Amino acid sequence: MHFLPGIVSAGLALCGMGFYVLCLRSARAFLRDNCKPATAFTPSVSILKPLRGIDPQMYESFRSHCVQDYPEYEIIFGVSEADDPAVEAVHDLMREFPQCKIQLVVCPRVLGTNRKTSNLVQMLPHASHDHILINDSDILVTPDYLGRVMAPFASAKVGMTTCPYRGIAANTLGSKLESVGISTDFIAGVLAARQVEDGIHFALGSTLAMSRVALDAIGGLEPLVDYLADDFELGNRISRAGFDVVLVDVVVETHLPTYSFRQFFEHQMRWARSTRDSRRRGYVGILLTFGLPWAIISVLLSAGVWWSWIVLAAAAALRTAVAAQVGIGVVHDRSVWRHLWLVPLRDLIAFWVWFASFAGHQVHWRGEIFILENGRIRSTHLPQPAPVTAAEPDKVSAHW
Repeated sequence: MHFLPGIVSAGLALCGMGFYVLCLRSARAFLRDNCKPATAFTPSVSILKPLRGIDPQMYESFRSHCVQDYPEYEIIFGVSEADDPAVEAVHDLMREFPQCKIQLVVCPRVLGTNRKTSNLVQMLPHASHDHILINDSDILVTPDYLGRVMAPFASAKVGMTTCPYRGIAANTLGSKLESVGISTDFIAGVLAARQVEDGIHFALGSTLAMSRVALDAIGGLEPLVDYLADDFELGNRISRAGFDVVLVDVVVETHLPTYSFRQFFEHQMRWARSTRDSRRRGYVGILLTFGLPWAIISVLLSAGVWWSWIVLAAAAALRTAVAAQVGIGVVHDRSVWRHLWLVPLRDLIAFWVWFASFAGHQVHWRGEIFILENGRIRSTHLPQPAPVTAAEPDKVSAHW
């Protein structure tokens, strides 16, 4: 009985190691499924990029969308206020790439608590093509990005495509922890979900590409203006409407902010509570995926008995294998080996965040505090939403 807590922890560590094996198999399946050449299908597409302030390497990310090896596309930027600092960067882009179809839309109405989605609703009427692609201002893409993301739409069954991403860390501990978590844990979980659920039934905010038909089938973007995890909701609703959601193998890049440790923790808590509300049953099961933290706890609770060290060694080996297979093999993050020593710390923090996420409903987002309830966010500081209509925004500037 003296070693019972350690034995229980070791049993939970074995469950976590089973999850690591699933991640390895899922990563191999993803790479195998995407080894065939993509179909050459290039429908015209409207790229919507909601902006707010200046993000790291934002202009370089903008430029990467203007040099696409793709026949017909347009880029529509949207801001809430005409004097947003990002506006100057958009005008610079227009001057540098006069051949690109670029619009800047000012979206003054507040349609819901999620200001990004509120802006997207006001930007959408300006999109002229039958396929829509949404991504954030800090997403850096390769010249073949559009070709690979849009190719699956050759099948009428496909309603949405999305793709994995890697985070380029700034020189702070919080930023490095965020980066290693994305490449070695978050994407691994996405691939495992794809394997277990026989496909993807949600989407990642790094890329949300969809057909107008699929978007219209779920009532457009308007129903999402109060949701925190708008990307998850969008993909999940399109899947539930009977369309396929495809995870393509193109990997995009995002430059992470210079997170302090506190900012990193707040971001992890927002992510955790958002996932808790979006995938309740699956979120509870996450407790069984923490193989390395449970193995460390087993060593502590069993006073370092010999078998606990074997469990820890096995968990560490499998966790390293996942980091290599997913972080390097799938998302091609060359910093994984350099930051591998941070994986145990990051996993222990994630372990603590899982428990703490049940203790409240507050989330920090863009410098504000919101209350999260059943996936929706509310703030006492936000004005009452205006009625959602298809009316044109009050002010538009365009450059073609």
